[in-house]
Amino acid sequence: MDQGTLLQAILLGLLEGLTEFLPVSSTGHLILASELIGFTGEGSVAFKIAIQFGAILAVILTYWSRFWGVAAGLLALERGAIAFTRNILLGFAPAVVVGVLAYDAIRALLESPHVVAGALILGGVAILLIERMVKTVRATSVETMPAGLAAGVGVVQCLAMVPGVSRSGATIMGGLLMGLDRRTAAEYSFFLAVPTMLGAAVYALWKERDRLTLDDLSLIAVGFVTAFLAALVVVRSLVAFVSRHGFAPFAWYRIAVGSAALLWLLAR
Repeated sequence: MDQGTLLQAILLGLLEGLTEFLPVSSTGHLILASELIGFTGEGSVAFKIAIQFGAILAVILTYWSRFWGVAAGLLALERGAIAFTRNILLGFAPAVVVGVLAYDAIRALLESPHVVAGALILGGVAILLIERMVKTVRATSVETMPAGLAAGVGVVQCLAMVPGVSRSGATIMGGLLMGLDRRTAAEYSFFLAVPTMLGAAVYALWKERDRLTLDDLSLIAVGFVTAFLAALVVVRSLVAFVSRHGFAPFAWYRIAVGSAALLWLLAR
């Protein structure tokens, strides 16, 4: 592992951590950045997925008391803990089915920067439109979400398998459209990320195991640590930010980055 490759892994890990929970598409950013800096080797696809472990750990650490409370509540058969767990599982289930059935197609899209640029622009426009809609609030916590709402957000989350769409963006915007307030939509996106990203990372490592070398695994470890540190900052500040400012700033950012990326790709 040479110094240049190590620096690339650190950069991409930071990028993953900073963008994973923002509605701007971490995978899309990783694909565009990898194309820009030349990080496109055989193990690059697994790297982009596996370093999500770091972002997952940031959520678990930040909300440790909440997860612990849910676990204790399940043992005591508390209604709130049962509803919380049910809603996470309902939101996670569609991604399992689509992810397993469409893995090869999804993997191919992970190597297409043109798809990312287009999805960033369209996603930004969608966020601006959704932010301006008048929506009826049906739930103000994960525990009070109706089962159908949780399942609906899970279906919408599957759109994020197209690079550039954004998993957090799809779940947050889907949640807002279906009746969650901004804070609950953001927190549900965090909690839903844990099983979804964990499953995706484990499944990708398993599918790519024959392609991975020791150097690839070392780079994944570096990316994991840097993604964890960067994600800690975002998870602890995002809810407060969107409660005050909404999601429009991220929409304009997506449109700007997507447009710049598309111009760059077309000019190459």
